[in-house]
Amino acid sequence: MSDPIDSQLVEQGRSLAGWLVAHRRDIESAMKVQLGPAAPAAGSAESEALRRYRSFLSTGLVRGGSAPPALDGLRVGERRVMALIDAWTRAADHTFADDSIDLRALIEPWTNQFRTAIRTSAGSRKQSGRPRVARRAVAAAIDRVADAFLAVDTDSGEIVDANPAAGSLLGVNRDALLGVDSQQFVPEAERGSWWTELDAMSEDGDTRSFAARLTDVRDSPLEVVATASRFASKGRILALLMLRPRPLSAPVASSDQLQASDQPQASDPLQASETPRAPARPISTSGPPLPTRS
Repeated sequence: MSDPIDSQLVEQGRSLAGWLVAHRRDIESAMKVQLGPAAPAAGSAESEALRRYRSFLSTGLVRGGSAPPALDGLRVGERRVMALIDAWTRAADHTFADDSIDLRALIEPWTNQFRTAIRTSAGSRKQSGRPRVARRAVAAAIDRVADAFLAVDTDSGEIVDANPAAGSLLGVNRDALLGVDSQQFVPEAERGSWWTELDAMSEDGDTRSFAARLTDVRDSPLEVVATASRFASKGRILALLMLRPRPLSAPVASSDQLQASDQPQASDPLQASETPRAPARPISTSGPPLPTRS
């Protein structure tokens, strides 16, 4: 006789698998809203990895167990893919309305299996190991600094590394930033200036400082002061950017405000606030006597 608890978990898994398939589009929409520009592009290797995870998860939930995930031909970075799976799980949990089923607890074993498979696959090691070489030399220092840090490929504009402060600044998990085009966080009108700075770093090793305008995942404006240094690694050049937020630009004064500012100002503010008064009348000493109390 089978364990009633196991039977209940299997039944919950089958129910959850059917729900995940039926609400796939709703979950993906919620994930895209959550990730903003860091969401994977359709047809990309990361989208394919996410699709294979969903297939592996559904099969495992229905059967109560499954073969290792099929990762043949998939070349993706472990950190980026697991950040996307975490975002997908949060979106599913947010969309799920049945409090009687612990969605995260049911999904976790399959997520851990998929992570192990990604980590040990030869293609994953080759793809994910390359951008992490520069980061490992300074990982401890970069992860502790308060300013946001981005390592950007000056040729492609791709973000190859980031620290937690960069994730907080842009509103997304820092690992979800890996492999994303940095221009996705730059307003369209400012992208020419952004490329100019990246080009300058590819040709000159001097440290540069410049003001930049960015947007976070919710398309909210950000203004930062960027300090950039050049780092050459394995045939490519990285711009190492430290980003420090600064207050948004002050609004332009209206014409009425400008005209008011041209008016002469009184030297004594107390005198300027007082209205002229008529001279005081002299007090007369003559006249009827003042009444007195009896």
